[in-house]
Amino acid sequence: MLDIIKSAELVSYPAVLEFMEERVSGIIDGSKRECLWLLEHEPLYTYGTSAKQTDLLSKDFPVYEARRGGEFTYHGPGQRVVYVMLKLEPHDLRKFVWRLEEVIIQTLAHYGVAGERREGRVGIWVIDGGEEKKIAAIGIRVRKWVSFHGISINIRPDLSHFKGIVPCGISNYGVTSLEKLLLDIDDNEFDNVLVEKFYSIFCHPAA
Repeated sequence: MLDIIKSAELVSYPAVLEFMEERVSGIIDGSKRECLWLLEHEPLYTYGTSAKQTDLLSKDFPVYEARRGGEFTYHGPGQRVVYVMLKLEPHDLRKFVWRLEEVIIQTLAHYGVAGERREGRVGIWVIDGGEEKKIAAIGIRVRKWVSFHGISINIRPDLSHFKGIVPCGISNYGVTSLEKLLLDIDDNEFDNVLVEKFYSIFCHPAA
């Protein structure tokens, strides 16, 4: 069984880190179930183990060490974050990341948006105004083959807030959102579509 948690209020980042530590420890020892937590944060920046401090261009918002892989990213209202606490198949991290990407791609496809992978660039990319821009990010950590952290998808965040960092260390490409692509998204429907795609890909995978 899998616990699905959806938070209507903004959730603090330290509270999420504490929850993930406790839940992942429980999954490892068998006392707790796997979990997806869908939420939004107050505006903040996080950084992972690969981050360069020169990529933090502004300290207008709180900055947190994320205890995950990856570089700097932004979280804030209007961005759906999904924390994924799952047991992985040993030594199959690449397949796990591919499936997370596929959840995003198929969720975007539901709204007629073509999300794509790019070699050497983490996340999911779309064409906006004739340019490639990032619409979703992925950052994970694994302990004893149980995952932490997860994905974020830009529904309607304030995109100017991304100017405080070099997102994921990539300076040559911008970021976008479903709102900027002129889509009016119902958040509850979006969550339902995303969870449906997650079950399809992780519980009944075609590959």
